[in-house]
Amino acid sequence: MKTAIISDIHGNKDALIAVLLDIKNRNIHSIYNLGDSIYGPLFPIETYEILVKSNIQNVRGNCDRILLEQNFDNPTVQYVQDLLKDEHKTWLSNLPFSLETKEFYFCHGTPTSDEMYLMEEMSATGPILKKTEDISSMVNGISQNIIFCAHTHVPRVVYLPNNKIVINPGSVGLPAYEDSFPIYHKMESGSPFANYTIVTKQDDDWIVEQIHVPYNRDAAILQSEKNGRIDWAIALKTGRI
Repeated sequence: MKTAIISDIHGNKDALIAVLLDIKNRNIHSIYNLGDSIYGPLFPIETYEILVKSNIQNVRGNCDRILLEQNFDNPTVQYVQDLLKDEHKTWLSNLPFSLETKEFYFCHGTPTSDEMYLMEEMSATGPILKKTEDISSMVNGISQNIIFCAHTHVPRVVYLPNNKIVINPGSVGLPAYEDSFPIYHKMESGSPFANYTIVTKQDDDWIVEQIHVPYNRDAAILQSEKNGRIDWAIALKTGRI
């Protein structure tokens, strides 16, 4: 009756190992991953190997898609691309945009885009929660009442008047980042822990648990610094930019 939802691992194998151990210790066997699995200056191949050996259903994130694009001018993208072999590229190319079950709908960003935020909009002062009607309109065509999205790296739950619940599990591997799309903004979870979500059906209701798992971050921080990503090192240390 319990389902675990993970996302935005970003090549952080140690965070993923800690989260999967926590899930195993809770005797949960159903796991869904919302994408952005191996992009980052960390351990992409090791993370891939953990995922393919685990019983996890994966969807595609925008960073999964970017890794298959050519001439993408970004040193971290190049770092990962240089490590990819045909089997890794095949796995990435076969990831579905979304997944559906009777109860759940899973996507990375929104039901129509892997790089837009479903619950947040950007302002000059940073991200703010969208109006209820705006979120509702973006999931209007989804038949399931429980909708999972990711991409922001910040855990959030929004209840809609039509009994739909939109849930973001946060990020397993990168608790904060900055981006220039659609305007410059920072997304910060505020803690260095690995985040994921558990949902449990109880009668006609759903219990949503946002889990925060501590883990040894030393190797990930060192690897970030080695690859020139001090911003990642700070995010991994503090959960902030």
